[in-house]
Amino acid sequence: MDKAVRALAKTIRRRIPQGRVRDLLHGVPTGKPLHPPLATVSLGCWMSASVLDLARADPRASRLLLAAGIANALPTAAAGLTDWSSLHREQQRVGFVHMASNVAALGLYSASLLARLRGHERPGRLLSFAGLGVGSLGAYLGGHLAYRQAAGANHAPQVTHLVPLGWHDLCPLRDLPDGRPVARRLGYIQLFVLRQGEAVTVLGDRCPHLAGPLHQGRLVMEDGEACVVCPWHSSTFRLTDGSVKHGPATAPAPMFETRVRRDGTLQVRPALT
Repeated sequence: MDKAVRALAKTIRRRIPQGRVRDLLHGVPTGKPLHPPLATVSLGCWMSASVLDLARADPRASRLLLAAGIANALPTAAAGLTDWSSLHREQQRVGFVHMASNVAALGLYSASLLARLRGHERPGRLLSFAGLGVGSLGAYLGGHLAYRQAAGANHAPQVTHLVPLGWHDLCPLRDLPDGRPVARRLGYIQLFVLRQGEAVTVLGDRCPHLAGPLHQGRLVMEDGEACVVCPWHSSTFRLTDGSVKHGPATAPAPMFETRVRRDGTLQVRPALT
């Protein structure tokens, strides 16, 4: 499937370039991925319709639930495809089958709704049950992506539990190059360290999207704000506080406070958030 995966991912990235629309579909404004809650709405509507069908409830209620799930499927697919286009290849392979299953389920539910509107309730119910089976496979693969392959998870969790309270010596200030980010370690944690004159910015080095090394990224100015761009999938973070300027990341990079001792040693501690 790799040839189809590469072609589709490239097309999506070209059609939905980095900017406000892409950030919205990733979920940057809310700080959480947008696709999972949208997918839950559609699947919830369709499962509820099946329950009503089994109970022989008012068929109008089932039709309403089917229509609501189908209408919600378009923004759900847009958000999912946008996220999928920025995953690594192993995740994209599973996501491709996840997408195919959901497209098939959407087709079955659409056919079910059409049959019901024409008065064919029994075939409509059978099509719904078939759609639920295929959609459940898609949901299972979505869970595999999220929980086993960590797609959409925050790969830069809060680090306060890994760092004891108080200030910690990191390195002599004079050992840091001026204007170029480097990586330094603080215990278990790798840090992004940028010295600009006497000012020093320190972030967690692992990109929250897929753990890319931020110290290898580009320094840019975005709308007058100094930012660093992850070298893997172009997630962009403000240097002032580590917040997300552009996705696909939705979680901020952990920020560290800094100070310099009289002997020139740089000290850091996790910023309070």
